[in-house]
Amino acid sequence: MAEDIVVKLTADFFKTLSHPVRIKILHSLEQGERCVCEIIEELDIEQSNLSQHLGVMKKQGIIDSHKDGQKVIYYIAYPSVMDVVGAAEKTLSEQIGHSQSILKFLK
Repeated sequence: MAEDIVVKLTADFFKTLSHPVRIKILHSLEQGERCVCEIIEELDIEQSNLSQHLGVMKKQGIIDSHKDGQKVIYYIAYPSVMDVVGAAEKTLSEQIGHSQSILKFLK
């Protein structure tokens, strides 16, 4: 029973990460705290679209925010999320390398 809950929570966590814009946001925030205006400029994204993605990640608890005057500043709540992203990127790199070696063999 408890194991099922952990599996569901893990799946929800990965669903939250399953959009390219959210990965880009995390890479941006990995460099440090950012206000919405900085993320918009960096990612060249509409504010409404960005707000939706930030909301999804904040609801999941991956990122958080605080106010600085009129600005809302976002940051990664649990930096270990970047270990997960890095592991996925490393796996993809290995898969690409493997595919390339197979293609060379077939030529």
